[in-house]
Amino acid sequence: MVEHELGRVGIWTFAFDGQPVGRVRDAAAEIEELGYGALWFGEGFGRDTVGQAWLLLGATERIVVAAGIANVALRDPLAMATAERALGEAFPGRYLLGLGGQRVGGRSIEAEGYTVPSGGKPLALMRGYLDAMDAVPQYVPEPDPAPRRVLAALGPKMLALAAERTWGAHPFHAPVEHTADARRIIGPQAFLGVEQVVVLDTDRARAREVARAHIAGYLESAPHQVANLRRSGFGDEDIVGGPSARLVDSVAAYGDVDVIGERVRQHLDAGADHVCLQVLTADPMTLPLPQWRELGALARDSAFVRAAIQ
Repeated sequence: MVEHELGRVGIWTFAFDGQPVGRVRDAAAEIEELGYGALWFGEGFGRDTVGQAWLLLGATERIVVAAGIANVALRDPLAMATAERALGEAFPGRYLLGLGGQRVGGRSIEAEGYTVPSGGKPLALMRGYLDAMDAVPQYVPEPDPAPRRVLAALGPKMLALAAERTWGAHPFHAPVEHTADARRIIGPQAFLGVEQVVVLDTDRARAREVARAHIAGYLESAPHQVANLRRSGFGDEDIVGGPSARLVDSVAAYGDVDVIGERVRQHLDAGADHVCLQVLTADPMTLPLPQWRELGALARDSAFVRAAIQ
């Protein structure tokens, strides 16, 4: 698997967790046919990342399926390493493992009284987790090609670790300026796949409110996201009681396909290899199939390849 096989544009979603398996299979197959190069999915309290990967890979034939990210708080490095090898062997070159999670963000994960505790300093935890994965003995055939890994990296030290120990970095909810900084830190060779929040709606006020509600949840529950926004120049006036309109406009893109395409182009020009679109709608429990279909034009647009290699 080399970077161009992911394409320049992919899909990132949490929406599969609320859907029955059959609908997930059908949606994944359609995303592949629309021309997207990669299908990224998150992990929370829905399907576990390994099961979801098997489901999506089994429903498709060519598209890269990427864990964005597999939460290291939820499984031992042995379990993660052996699952990575099995997926890599079963679906050669099509599985991309992203690692991260609240455990390395310094905050517990909570839902309906169930808590997964955090622990330790993020950089040391992630380095130790990678060490432990690499130390697991190889008792099954070695996948060919070897599976790729990326880290959910935002800060300079985690970005540097991503470039040192993995294929690259997968920043989340970050402005274009962060993409340029990330490329400078990880160097020219490491992979940089950025997530971009989008709302496909030409009613600017309505779209901004959808994006604002989504971003506000991260400001309340993800201190590493807040810290990254502060590094990017946002202050209390943007974050406390926010997000401000300036912050929303920086993190999210909304409008028609051309407007969203311009944001994708900005990330590519800033150094991203790949941009995965997280489509938001007023109802987060529904699959945004109409929006994925319309935005598929971006995945099929050769102009993005030209923009990235100029």
